[in-house]
Amino acid sequence: MAKWLGVDGDRAGRVTVYECLTVAGHPEIFVLAKDAKGKALPGLAPVAKQQGEYVGKLLTRLRKTPGAKRFAFAYKDYGALATIGRKIAIADFGLFSLRGFVGWLTWSVAHIYFLIGFRNRFSVSLDWTWSYLTFQRGARLITGPVDEVRKEARTDGAAASRKAA
Repeated sequence: MAKWLGVDGDRAGRVTVYECLTVAGHPEIFVLAKDAKGKALPGLAPVAKQQGEYVGKLLTRLRKTPGAKRFAFAYKDYGALATIGRKIAIADFGLFSLRGFVGWLTWSVAHIYFLIGFRNRFSVSLDWTWSYLTFQRGARLITGPVDEVRKEARTDGAAASRKAA
């Protein structure tokens, strides 16, 4: 990433990120996926949501008051949710965790809760209920010609392997 941005980086190409998620020497460039200490954060939706909200509020404040103080980003880990299969999931909240059917219900309710708008919540709830009751799988969509995608993946993979060797 450092080379792509034209800034200094370490041997792996990682950039130095300040506490306010900006790149060293470029206060106009924000890098998400790291915390204030430069430690990589998990590539999960809650991290992206918190960092996006932080940067949005910071940009709004800087627009209203140019040169305003930039406060450090602090990631708050609320836990993790993972579905394992039909009626089985894990909801880990640090102090306690839920497993099995109760974890799966928690996973379902949490995902529907964070959807935007009543129509989306209702539509997804109805779709998930129908799929659950009829044992149907969700939509698995592949758009575009499959053969070209496979050929590109093989070509890119082989080129990357040769380059690494």
